[in-house]
Amino acid sequence: MIDLHSHILPGIDDGARSLDIALGMANQAVECGITHVVCTPHIHKGYFDNSLSSIRLSFKQFEQEVQKANIPLTFSFAAEVRVSEQIPSWARQGELPFLGTYNNKHVLLLEMPHSHIPQGIDVLVKWLIQQNIIPLIAHPERNRELLSEPHKFEWLQKTGCLFQLTAGALTGRFGDKVEKFAHFLMQEKAFDVVASDSHDLTRRPNDMSEAFAIVEKFDSDLAVNTFKRVPQAIVSGSLNL
Repeated sequence: MIDLHSHILPGIDDGARSLDIALGMANQAVECGITHVVCTPHIHKGYFDNSLSSIRLSFKQFEQEVQKANIPLTFSFAAEVRVSEQIPSWARQGELPFLGTYNNKHVLLLEMPHSHIPQGIDVLVKWLIQQNIIPLIAHPERNRELLSEPHKFEWLQKTGCLFQLTAGALTGRFGDKVEKFAHFLMQEKAFDVVASDSHDLTRRPNDMSEAFAIVEKFDSDLAVNTFKRVPQAIVSGSLNL
């Protein structure tokens, strides 16, 4: 499996707090059947002011430590970018870290606030697609506005973006309401990728193997596509491999 969303880089956001935890997360990923991880720390202005260059530096240092530890896992890097009015300027300046490419477009892991659907996101998505960038919306199943008004998900689909479901949402890690919505999206086959969004070893661990079993039981083709084929297609076009 390919994990497109992981906060494994140590000390750079609210993910791994130390190198030891990060290496433990790498070993946990291997135990889950993952062969490649995309390191995606937050870019969230005022909270996690990471940049393409700072993420690259952290990534190179971590990659060396993984090699020293002989962990059988490959890595690339991108970022989970919070919706912001600065995204167009970052795009023009070549400062957006992409997951890779899909259907000849760069793939941007885009995070909405957990509380609501931000006003104007449809305009941002349209602009990004015009710039040959396709947003992959992270964890829509945990957005409180979508949880309370799930019909708005269909509106969001029509903007042309892709969707990344969190493995732990399928397993019940985020509570019954999120689990129910995640399973509804599974029934509708309404997501393109499943990823771990792992942050640590215990509170937000890697749930990919358990989630794969759940989706495979429902539809084996959907499981293969969302855990393997589509993520592999995206990272195969990564500039960071």
